[in-house]
Amino acid sequence: MEIPRSVVFEDGILRILDQTLLPGREVYLECTSVSQVIKAIRELSVRGAPAIGIAAAYAMILGLESCSDDQSGLRNEVLARAAQLKAARPTAVNLCWAVDRMLDNAESFFDLQWSQSGPEPGQTGQRLAGILKDAADLIYEEDKKACQAIGENAWQLVARYPQVLTHCNAGSLAVSELGTALAPIYLASQRGVPVHVYVDETRPLLQGSRLTAFELGRRGVDCTLISDNMAAHVMALGRVDLVIVGADRVAANGDAANKIGTLNLAILCKHFDIPFYVACPCSTIDLDTETGSGIEIEERAAEEVRQVLGQPTAPVDVAVFNPAFDVTPAALITGLITEKGIIDRPSYQRLRVFESSSG
Repeated sequence: MEIPRSVVFEDGILRILDQTLLPGREVYLECTSVSQVIKAIRELSVRGAPAIGIAAAYAMILGLESCSDDQSGLRNEVLARAAQLKAARPTAVNLCWAVDRMLDNAESFFDLQWSQSGPEPGQTGQRLAGILKDAADLIYEEDKKACQAIGENAWQLVARYPQVLTHCNAGSLAVSELGTALAPIYLASQRGVPVHVYVDETRPLLQGSRLTAFELGRRGVDCTLISDNMAAHVMALGRVDLVIVGADRVAANGDAANKIGTLNLAILCKHFDIPFYVACPCSTIDLDTETGSGIEIEERAAEEVRQVLGQPTAPVDVAVFNPAFDVTPAALITGLITEKGIIDRPSYQRLRVFESSSG
């Protein structure tokens, strides 16, 4: 069975798969305004760094065709949208990256309009919307190609180590299609590799059990769901020979921010001598952030920990610390899997060399 697409833009409407309802219901939110998209991002209806970036890119377009012809007012509207979207979630760098690409296209449009007589009255917003639609479509298509390339670059790694453990969801639901951490698994499975995946449930919001197990089942990939605190025991039994996770931001020195609990796995892999890989598109590598300590870690609502799927599981007044992500030091990462190749033992120097050599 096909996995539903996380983001679909059709006829001026952005349809976002509400991932908070999975696996029980497949419901699309129909967004016609930026505020609706921001709400979907903050409430995790759309999640995963690349998918958030794609959603934000399309959000920049919504309703522009009906905006005022006044170029100054239209430009202010675009800048305001960009600022609002960037503030929606702070950790995933793809959000800002995608919005900035859209802004670059918008600024080029405005520069051209101010240097010429401009379009016919009533068409400025429409023309800008068309240009930004092309830019958003390109971001989407580039992500599809990147995910495919990530899979191609690492499927033989999975063939060598077919007992894989993953954390959170870095599959089709987190991107355009296929995934990042799950892409090599899907391609290996398609090519006859007997892959078995241990899926961390991923507390507190259960992205592993609700989303990754759902995806793997749809794709016919053999998997076993475990609670997060079982990973060490499963490794001790010799049932895991590779860990692959995604990332929301990779710093210039190779430190990687990913869903809370990832650092635990990296430390365990060090102890049990298990390869630990991070899979992400190059757009997730942030060379402007020197180290992981410079990555802003989003802290989410206490109710996410005090409850499980809306049911109270703790005293209503107990104090809660709920960071959404943790940072894995580069020293614990065996390699970064990107669309342009695998960066072994990532470091500041290796990432700089990789960027310059890959263009």
